[in-house]
Amino acid sequence: MMTIEVDFDVYKALTARRSNETVTYNDVLRMLLGLAQPTAGLRRLFGLGSGKAMRQAGPRNEVSDWLYKGIRFSAGTELRAKYKGQVHRARVDRDGIVIDGRRFATPSDAARAVTGTNVNGWRFWQCRLPGDTGWRRLDSLRQDS
Repeated sequence: MMTIEVDFDVYKALTARRSNETVTYNDVLRMLLGLAQPTAGLRRLFGLGSGKAMRQAGPRNEVSDWLYKGIRFSAGTELRAKYKGQVHRARVDRDGIVIDGRRFATPSDAARAVTGTNVNGWRFWQCRLPGDTGWRRLDSLRQDS
């Protein structure tokens, strides 16, 4: 058995991702690093079998995630907003929010591109994380953290 040293913040983050005592730190790291497909039991423990993605960490690949204001968005997270009767769609990649090939650094910048005026992007956009079936407002992610 090998050991690795991690600082307290890393330890806390790993511990928070363990849904119960049967999920090991190694299981968490394997999921985050995408080293192996999780077993059905591990998917269930992480809530992935029911269509839910791990919040804050992305499903498996942190390298391609976008981190903004302490919230980690998994690459591929879908965004939508209804404005003046039209549904606008966007997608998250590792560098921000992409709408029709244009990239924006913040949710509010992306919302401004749609509306032409200053808008609170956290309230304007809804998101659907990879693996989720339902939509939720972006600001709810801030409340979860």
